[in-house]
Amino acid sequence: MEINVQTEKSIQIIDINGEVDGNTAPQVQAQIMKAAESNPRLVLDMSHVPYMSSAGLRMLLATYRNVVGHGGHVVLVGLVEEIKDTMAVSFTHLRAHETVLDLVCRLLLENKKK
Repeated sequence: MEINVQTEKSIQIIDINGEVDGNTAPQVQAQIMKAAESNPRLVLDMSHVPYMSSAGLRMLLATYRNVVGHGGHVVLVGLVEEIKDTMAVSFTHLRAHETVLDLVCRLLLENKKK
């Protein structure tokens, strides 16, 4: 499990690499929450997560509720099809995008319309 955090224009991009299961979910959550302490505007890049167990899904939901409950934002990008299908049924309130580039393009278009 490897987690990399970088900041781009006041947004924390958290790149998660590896399977998220009962063994790794606590580590992932701890690192996400640590990043959220300094800036709760998070993009979770899941494009290198090939598998996520129910423990990983619970961790995402708990993290989302915690961050949003403290005035932050969480956006997911790069979900593999199997995880996306599961989340489409269970987590309809989470925003998900195909890639970080897709998210950036959508944000730029939204800002252009304003």
